[in-house]
Amino acid sequence: MATEITFILPMSFPERLAALRKEHGFTQQQMADKIGMHVSQLKRYESGASQPTIEVFRRIALALNVSADMLLFETDERGPDERLKLQFEAVSKLDEKEREAVETMIAGVLHMHDAKRWTQAVAASAAPATKAVPAAKPAKSKRQSPRQGAHR
Repeated sequence: MATEITFILPMSFPERLAALRKEHGFTQQQMADKIGMHVSQLKRYESGASQPTIEVFRRIALALNVSADMLLFETDERGPDERLKLQFEAVSKLDEKEREAVETMIAGVLHMHDAKRWTQAVAASAAPATKAVPAAKPAKSKRQSPRQGAHR
């Protein structure tokens, strides 16, 4: 008995769009009709030659009955890691006041992180440039007339 191993490789938006369309059993023409565009434009999206506008992207997600995240991201590309998922699950079982306390604490830590990033960005942009500056040209010397030199 042969064992089949399937590798799931990350997909780009065009690949994911085509795969979801096929999974729903739509031809390119049916999908184009469903989202209100010419089939040639859908083909450009699926080939990666063009990117949809936000409005068209929204219509694609609605036609395929998927979230925008599902169209753009891999399954585990977004969201918390497993450890945080378990902690968030535990927090969801707390009473309302306890959940509010946790939310306030998380918001505070995130604000501190944003402030630190902002101050680092400001400091980096205010740092003096390290470009080589051309040396200043020496000032032209004025010739003294014989009369001016005699008075010194």
